[in-house]
Amino acid sequence: MSRILVWDLPTRVFHWLLAISFFGAYLASDDDWLVLHVVLGYTVLGLIAFRLLWGFVGTRYARFASFAFGPRRVLAYLRSLAALRPERHLGHNPAGSWVIWALLALGLASAASGWAALQAHWHWLKEVHEALSNAMLAVVVLHIAGAVASSLLHRDNLPRAMVDGLKDGKPEEGIRASVWVVGVLLAALVAGFWTAAWRGDLPVVTRAAVERQRDHGRGD
Repeated sequence: MSRILVWDLPTRVFHWLLAISFFGAYLASDDDWLVLHVVLGYTVLGLIAFRLLWGFVGTRYARFASFAFGPRRVLAYLRSLAALRPERHLGHNPAGSWVIWALLALGLASAASGWAALQAHWHWLKEVHEALSNAMLAVVVLHIAGAVASSLLHRDNLPRAMVDGLKDGKPEEGIRASVWVVGVLLAALVAGFWTAAWRGDLPVVTRAAVERQRDHGRGD
């Protein structure tokens, strides 16, 4: 066994930018921070769009085919955890894979409902958006708890692996390249989007939020 590359750079950049964007948007949900909330919400939507594409064209463990587990595999994995003899998976484990699917689905639904609520000004849409965001937060907490538990049971630091991309395995099991160009480009695009939004160069993105903030400031 040796340290091998499992997670490519685009997957790792996506992971951490999604975490930052979601938690940032969640904490900035007050009307006084609506522009920031909307910008981060668009970021979540864009990142998930990238991940859906990368799930088909990315490296081995980033592809959806590598973690398409059915209910039986998930139950078998959970039983192995309960018996303190967990199955080892270099990529996403069966239980973790379902969390990933849930996060992608909830992220899309939350962003779409947030956009609709901003455009339509319907209170019930805002409530739907808040419910979906709270559900996503619950899944994120579950994901963090699962990563900690798996790290302890497998004696493998999963959060660190999502930083450096390395895990213990056989040389032939690793991916060949980190695809750093795509990862750097993804980070640069997000940074550019945030910068342009902060400078006010993206009115199509921020106009509705600015108007809503203005109305809120007038007490409307």
